[in-house]
Amino acid sequence: MEGKRMKQTIKTSRTAGYLEKLFRTLNTRYFGDTIEEPIITIQSTPRAYGHVTVSKAWHKANGDERHELNIAAGTLDRPIEEIVSTLLHEMVHLMNLQNGVQDCSRGGTYHNRKFKAAAEACDLHIDYDERIGWSVTSPTEALIDFIIEEGWEDICMSREDGCISRTPGRGSPDRTPTTPTTPKKSSTRKYICPGCKMSVRATREVNIICGDCGLKMIRI
Repeated sequence: MEGKRMKQTIKTSRTAGYLEKLFRTLNTRYFGDTIEEPIITIQSTPRAYGHVTVSKAWHKANGDERHELNIAAGTLDRPIEEIVSTLLHEMVHLMNLQNGVQDCSRGGTYHNRKFKAAAEACDLHIDYDERIGWSVTSPTEALIDFIIEEGWEDICMSREDGCISRTPGRGSPDRTPTTPTTPKKSSTRKYICPGCKMSVRATREVNIICGDCGLKMIRI
């Protein structure tokens, strides 16, 4: 699919709910709704894009217990395909936790081939780093196409808290972090109408005319 109108999430009140929506859709598509839904948080994850807790860190009054899945607040303004890749990365960890599969060692920082195989089955591209193993995550074309088809939005905000580092961080026994590496360029192209400012994304170079304004959209 070449392009689709996409909105932008810019309100904090919408962001957590939006991530929950993404989680549920990805859970259906890649895991057959088998992953127990975690508590999704947006807070600082030092030197990482996100993490999941190994233990069920959240306890409700009714006795319900949930894992935590966090997306680092300082990284929310990455392209949506990168946010989805991080979310899927953490969902693979949750699936493996539920199934008793050990996919990390060295305090949760070194990702083994079991993680690689499970992640690649979810349309993620996994590269190797000698410090963190099979952890370097990016979207495949199949995942990008799905994101565009769903019309998912960019999250045009992030927290300036100095927590983003492009070097691997230390893990802990209580969580498995998604470690940032050298940032990659967006896998999609963004076009905007010079008239109404509506934007679309495409997976390749395209010529697009805005249906509302009749103007050629400009790549930015």
